[in-house]
Amino acid sequence: NTGHTARTAVMWFGRLMLPSKVNQSFYMDVLSLLFDLFAKSRREGMMAIESDYEEPNSSAVFSKYPSVLINQDMTTFICDYLRLVTSGNMASHELDNLMDIEMDTMRHEQESPAIGLARVADALPGFGIVAAVMGIVLSMASIAEPPEVLGGKVAAALVGTFTGILLAYGIIGPASNAIQNRIDLEMDVYQCIKACVVASQNGMPPQLAVEFGRKTLYSNERPSFSELEEHIRGR
Repeated sequence: NTGHTARTAVMWFGRLMLPSKVNQSFYMDVLSLLFDLFAKSRREGMMAIESDYEEPNSSAVFSKYPSVLINQDMTTFICDYLRLVTSGNMASHELDNLMDIEMDTMRHEQESPAIGLARVADALPGFGIVAAVMGIVLSMASIAEPPEVLGGKVAAALVGTFTGILLAYGIIGPASNAIQNRIDLEMDVYQCIKACVVASQNGMPPQLAVEFGRKTLYSNERPSFSELEEHIRGR
């Protein structure tokens, strides 16, 4: 593994100790933000949101949704594609394809720690086997020793095997799977944003555009139509 992958994997262990910020409330904030931006551009013209996507930290629209604004990568993703939409020079299918390409790149980059840890987990049982074989070799060299001495050496060999298996299937392997699940959850947000932006680019009104995004969500995280509508009105 590269140094970057190893450092990122270590950072992920800290993130796994905290609950994911991607939940139904976060999805409603993302959809409400997009609704506000689409509604403003439809009401005042596309160039009306230029200041919002150029300076999101000082935008009155983005500032209503700090849970989204704090995510630098997601904010940049939204702003970049709003900039392309307002340019008016890109067809919706081209925008759709470009967003898919970027999301594939993002996923590949984010999955490198999970893949690296999975490979380490695959190798750890081999470490346990090597430890066991070396332990037995040392035990055979002491075959003339009393049983209590010989038993201690054999036990040490078995501890090496136990350690390799425990790390592989009890810690590193599950951590790799947990990272992958968290990445899948976070990438679903980008899929939701993409559906909304492409629908808006195709001329859908703001309420229908965010409905396209809402439909991409899994049932356990998806707000109902009325819940999302009330959240937008409340904002």
